[in-house]
Amino acid sequence: MRSAAERRARLRAAGLALPLVAFVGVTFVAPLVSMLVRSVYDPVVADVLPETIALLDDWDGVGVPEEAVFEAAARELLVAQEERTIGQVAGRVNRVQGGLRSVMVVSARRLRDASGDAWRETMVEINPAWEEIETWHALRTAGERYTTRHYLAAVDLTRLPDGSVARQAPDRRIYVPLFTRTLAVSFGVTLLCLILGYPLAHLIAHSPPRRGAILLALVLVPFWTSLLVRTTSWIVLLQNQGVINDLLVAAGFIADDARLALIYNMTGTFVAMTHVLLPFMVLPLYSVMRTIPRSHMSAAASLGAGSAQAFWRVYWPQSLPGVGAGSLLVFILAIGYYITPALVGGSTGQLISNMVAYHMQTSLNWGLASALGGIIMVCVTALYILYDRIAGGRIGVT
Repeated sequence: MRSAAERRARLRAAGLALPLVAFVGVTFVAPLVSMLVRSVYDPVVADVLPETIALLDDWDGVGVPEEAVFEAAARELLVAQEERTIGQVAGRVNRVQGGLRSVMVVSARRLRDASGDAWRETMVEINPAWEEIETWHALRTAGERYTTRHYLAAVDLTRLPDGSVARQAPDRRIYVPLFTRTLAVSFGVTLLCLILGYPLAHLIAHSPPRRGAILLALVLVPFWTSLLVRTTSWIVLLQNQGVINDLLVAAGFIADDARLALIYNMTGTFVAMTHVLLPFMVLPLYSVMRTIPRSHMSAAASLGAGSAQAFWRVYWPQSLPGVGAGSLLVFILAIGYYITPALVGGSTGQLISNMVAYHMQTSLNWGLASALGGIIMVCVTALYILYDRIAGGRIGVT
């Protein structure tokens, strides 16, 4: 009887949680799974040119394909032109080897007037690129339904026709430097927030209740202001003719013709991101510090410890859970930040999130954007696991 009642209670609790589970599944899990699938699955070329891709799978890759491959390609390109799918195919092939988009689009358009005999000669006459082995390698590579090329491109690698993996040309190595810059900026912003936020949280936690409430309200004010407004306000403050440069000139620290470049560079990115993310460091620190009894520091002083020694050996270890939680929260938010670097970062202050947005909105290379997002997710997950292991073991143990 008791077990039946417990079972009903559990079912009732599960029923109450079901709407939340469904909401999380639809708004978070499903898009996440879709993103990961897109990063390795791209069936467009294989669906539009099935016979051509099947014949290329049997091709030795050494010489130009046989006439049957040219015939199949010509026939399926004509169908793609009629069904208006040639643009999708050409775009994906062009991502493998630049310059092939126009080759495929023009060829499909001009093949309508072809006689239907000697397809190889006809296609080569339309564009000599069809007689190059690299063109057919690119077409075969783009025709893979399941592929790792997006992840290889995301780390500036490429797969050669013989199957080996090599680094991209120096002028095409853009993603690894962006990942490195993103990690460096995220760590730097986290460190700045910790340096600025720790004494502020300490002041709030150990101030009289009325003063502490006012200071805490000032920390929370940014949450009541639009992120876009907070970011664009730094453009007014940091620009060449902005408030900060005007004050420095008026105070005589710099000459009027030597104003500082504080915006549209890495400086602007650091300043704006630190300002926006500082509350996410202060609040976890404050929540931990307010639980640390003041008597601990007094006890350390009564035992002969100086102020610095008492802080490092008594107070700091007890505040480490807040340091860990705040640092993790700020770093995770910083590594995926988009709006702030896009507005104040300029060309040198852009992060990997800006490149993800570019591929999603402009180049429409969702596979590469998904691969970049997947790598970011792996980095964040690894960092969280590392923090969880440390926090579950030594942090906070005195």
